[in-house]
Amino acid sequence: MPDGTDTPTRPRVFSGIQPTAESFQLGNYLGAVRHWVDLQATHDAFYCVVDLHALIAEQNAAALRSYTRASFAQLLAAGLDLNQCTVFVQSDVAEHAQLAWVLNCVTAYGEAARMTQFKDKSARAESAGSSISLGLFTYPVLQAADILLYQAQQVPVGEDQRQHLELSRDLARRFNSRYGTTFVEPQAHIIKATGKILDLQDPTAKMSKSVPAGNVALMDLPKTLEKRIKSAVTDSLGRIADDPVNQPGVTNLLTILAAFTGTPVPALVGSYDGQLYGALKKDVAEAVLAFVVPFQERTRALLGDPAELDRLMARGAERAREVAGETLAAVHSRIGFR
Repeated sequence: MPDGTDTPTRPRVFSGIQPTAESFQLGNYLGAVRHWVDLQATHDAFYCVVDLHALIAEQNAAALRSYTRASFAQLLAAGLDLNQCTVFVQSDVAEHAQLAWVLNCVTAYGEAARMTQFKDKSARAESAGSSISLGLFTYPVLQAADILLYQAQQVPVGEDQRQHLELSRDLARRFNSRYGTTFVEPQAHIIKATGKILDLQDPTAKMSKSVPAGNVALMDLPKTLEKRIKSAVTDSLGRIADDPVNQPGVTNLLTILAAFTGTPVPALVGSYDGQLYGALKKDVAEAVLAFVVPFQERTRALLGDPAELDRLMARGAERAREVAGETLAAVHSRIGFR
């Protein structure tokens, strides 16, 4: 267990985040990371910056290295505590790739080909004239290795990842049946839904870093974030209501405000009776900045001390390798490696 938290009754949970930019997006934080912070108090939690997964897209080496360090620092800045959980970088633990190869050898081709995300992403790549890597095809198996390596009992998942979790369960069951009980079959950990965070300029689309004008990157200048929020597209109806069909922009702002304040959307709607959109935008901007400003300060402090950040990354990797090495040794013994 992590330092100071040897509580064997706590269920183990695993999750990961890709290092794809210098800054987490609002959706990353609200949809995943803030829930990880809560789980560390009740679970034996392992959280990973999955840089091996990032290789399914072509990467610049210097950029990937920078993104990985920034992601690790932001996880700690968001509230993950190495005395309460294990946070590490995937490529620092070689057992991930080693177990992935073993699991590749017990995965049927048809299983991998049926993965919805592979079909969607490969179709988009083909239509754009891009090549499709074998890594894209097999990354759900690496994802299964990530989970099974730590004997995770629970995995926080969104709807788009449920199929991959089912593959992890199938592979654990198959390996156990073929070679003897080795892996825990992970269960989905259902977290309280935040609601999809939509683009501030096009509230019919999911917020994405590829469209900066409507995106909230947590490391952007506070003035930039405030301006984007106050410039968010609303509508001409002149009422503040939770109406995703007719008022997607207003509903999106209410969703963000509810997530940061803990006030349910219906209560928020009632509090704005007779007010205009400017009041809502002002409150959303203030709520976001109340989190973002100290978050940025903590992140910059971590990135500003490379030696200390390296020490923390090494600490997390050491703890992860303790658990991963034990699992991989059992796997190698079961399958007949010397």
